[in-house]
Amino acid sequence: MKRTQFNISVSEDTFRIDTKNTSYMLGVRDGLFLGHFYYGPRIIEDDITYRSAFAPEGRISRTDREMVIFMDGFRFEYPGWGAGDSREGALKVQYEDGTTRVCPLFRGYEISSSKAPVPGLPSTYAAEGDVGTLRIDLADPDTDVEVSLFYSAFYEEDVIARRVEVRNGGDGKMVLQRVLSAAMDMPGRDMQGRPFELLTFHGTWAREFTRQIDPIPFGRIGVSSICGKTGNRAQSFLGIVSPGITQEEGEVYGLQFLYSGNFSSMVEKCPNEDIRVSVGIHPEEFSWVLMPGETFYAPEVVMTYSDHGLGRMSRSFHDLYRRHLIRGKYKEQKRPILINNWEATYFDFNTEKLLRIARQAKDCGIEMLVVDDGWFGKRNDDNTSLGDWTVNEEKLPGGLSVLSSKLKEIGLKLGVWFEPEMVSPDSDLYRAHPDWAIMIPGIEPSRSRNQLVLDVSREDVRDYLFSAVSDIIREADVAYVKWDMNRQLSDLYSAALPAERQGELLHRFVLGVYDLQERLLTAFPDLLLENCSSGGARFDPGMLYYSPQIWTSDDTDAYERIRIQEGAATLYPLSSLGAHVSICPNHVTGRNVPFMTRGHVALAGTFGYELDITKLSEEDLTEIKRQTVLFHRYNDLIRNGDYYRIASVRDNGAYDCYGVVSKDKSEMLLTFIHVINRPCTPNRFIHLKGLDGEKRYRVTWAEDPEEQPEVVAEAYGSTLMNAGLTIPCMNGDFRSVLYYIEEI
Repeated sequence: MKRTQFNISVSEDTFRIDTKNTSYMLGVRDGLFLGHFYYGPRIIEDDITYRSAFAPEGRISRTDREMVIFMDGFRFEYPGWGAGDSREGALKVQYEDGTTRVCPLFRGYEISSSKAPVPGLPSTYAAEGDVGTLRIDLADPDTDVEVSLFYSAFYEEDVIARRVEVRNGGDGKMVLQRVLSAAMDMPGRDMQGRPFELLTFHGTWAREFTRQIDPIPFGRIGVSSICGKTGNRAQSFLGIVSPGITQEEGEVYGLQFLYSGNFSSMVEKCPNEDIRVSVGIHPEEFSWVLMPGETFYAPEVVMTYSDHGLGRMSRSFHDLYRRHLIRGKYKEQKRPILINNWEATYFDFNTEKLLRIARQAKDCGIEMLVVDDGWFGKRNDDNTSLGDWTVNEEKLPGGLSVLSSKLKEIGLKLGVWFEPEMVSPDSDLYRAHPDWAIMIPGIEPSRSRNQLVLDVSREDVRDYLFSAVSDIIREADVAYVKWDMNRQLSDLYSAALPAERQGELLHRFVLGVYDLQERLLTAFPDLLLENCSSGGARFDPGMLYYSPQIWTSDDTDAYERIRIQEGAATLYPLSSLGAHVSICPNHVTGRNVPFMTRGHVALAGTFGYELDITKLSEEDLTEIKRQTVLFHRYNDLIRNGDYYRIASVRDNGAYDCYGVVSKDKSEMLLTFIHVINRPCTPNRFIHLKGLDGEKRYRVTWAEDPEEQPEVVAEAYGSTLMNAGLTIPCMNGDFRSVLYYIEEI
């Protein structure tokens, strides 16, 4: 008998989860073993248990003489440890006798029409009745380990959210040594018989989100972080893709980890060419003591499948994050245009200098001034005062509240930079509480930027930070906080944890960060929070749950940002990408890019400025006024529309092009950037994407006055997508143009 609820079907021993375009199927073999059967384009058939194992054929019970062969070949949904499966395990538990074997077997299931939050962790959400959730319960009868697997289907977005809970159902203590959040055994070839490849994003400071596609060799390959945060070296994303994947063609399985600490995202290719995908908290430096009756909650993984290339995957993730992850006042609101004083002044500023910037900014249409590093303690360089969150009144007489009042008179809001998780050894806080820093007693700790990390796993540390930051926000009526985090964790030791629990520090640290940000947003629901970590070193979906935007990179060079933002937009909506116009020569690369192009690139993000506006020419000031008008004219479309990557300078070396199309396909904003010029460069024919082929559209220059826009072309969507739009050759490097396409 078949039972169907909330896009989840149960037929005998098979479970099926449907979204608009996909089906995910798993089931139970021999009443014991939970296996993965299928994930791909939506299908009708229910019984595909034949896909659960490559060998041997037939039924194998736990008492057969070849049990290890079965365990090593069955396509498990959530593999254990030490019971004969030699592939990457998802769960490893050490018991009081020192053994580590765990073999979770099927026990039952439940279907609901809601999605509960994950205690202490970010997670996707939905209104009651808008999402179906399947819970499958497993247990190891020999060890009292109980496991619950949760699957929530976001139908319209083609996304399934997965998470895991592990409970100690016995009387003795257990130590969790690894708890991954998702695993999936699947064929190693796509539907055309080609071996899958691995898509990842790597980078470093100022060079984040570099795309990489590699063959999947036999053995294990993937990306990870063990620096205490997600890090800029790799995104916590894993893509299993067809060879030659494009924006429109090829298969892609995309998995994203909603977590801001150490992670492991791995693929293992087995001798039979099956692959095992596993995502979760990195087992390195992780252990968790689980007492009788206690539950461990693992972070969530979101996954999607597309058989229409990377473009559909991107739009699925974008819609999921905008509708079901980002929260708060600014979820669906335009964010204020801000100017940050960092690249304008660095540490050298005072009230009058900031007010001069503010007055000029207001005249150009900018709405907020952000005071960056250097406003507190004795902070005139990066060697002191982190943790002492009191205003330096030598720089700002009367404090931030006086500055805020004067900004209000001008017509601007105030934003402030903090780095709450850090402490300078030269600070009053460290001198009073040296035990609050993460470091090993008796060993000189490693420093970075001459700073140490506060142990925010401790409630007393979090209470201090919340009070200090809240006092500043309240007294100065701060509208925006830039939350920075500028080093990785090392010298791991917490003075508040016993020896047997030191392996919990890194996870407790991340939980502490989440708790702090949740408390802050609860106390100040109108606050706009932007996370940052030396640029994009903690750009992950977990952070998006607390801040609707994240600083994408400290590299604000428009040419570099084309590449960085293309990588970021593969996974994250444009509304989340912190993007600003900065001065030239650029402070990171020394490159010169026209002011107009810098503005066009920054429009594909939150939009703002990083420069001393008082030193600009009249021509540049006029350009800023044009750019702020463009932002207000098109930001609703950019923030809410569907993103289409049309051409990439990464592939062709000469030009870049992308567009944003409204959900009803009535309008589109097209950005074209002529990156490198060469003699006799021909006009380009750009084939638009995402339009309605049967609608007729008018193409105009996006920067023309709305009253009398110059018409570039009028054509049906099918013509613009198949025959293309002509982009005239541009003279010079780094030139750009915006086109506005609207239905007529």
